[in-house]
Amino acid sequence: MIHQVGQIMLYVNNQDEAVRFWKEVMGFSVMNEEDNGQGFRWIEIAPTKDAETSIILHNKEFIAKMSPELNLGTPSLMFFTKNLDQLHADLSNKNITVGEIMNMPSGKVFNFSDFEGNYFAVMEKK
Repeated sequence: MIHQVGQIMLYVNNQDEAVRFWKEVMGFSVMNEEDNGQGFRWIEIAPTKDAETSIILHNKEFIAKMSPELNLGTPSLMFFTKNLDQLHADLSNKNITVGEIMNMPSGKVFNFSDFEGNYFAVMEKK
């Protein structure tokens, strides 16, 4: 039986820019980085060192050549925060594209985009 989601694969055009976004804008940390020296490089990032789920940043072009059958689209990710209003303000102040805060039956939520225009959502969970 599966007991947790371990890693989410995120295929990006520019791994260095993606790392910069997730570290500098979102406050994530690089947990691990591997490079086989032949084009296969992946970077594991997470919001905290003890996070149960991490994101692996892969080079979209390399993966497309290696495994052309894969769907390389951006997954629809929902992040949780304890202070949605503060995060919305912080991202806005950093000139990140953010959507309006919406009240949903499950709580307040908004979306934001990374440097490549990929959209993600964040929900307040106290």
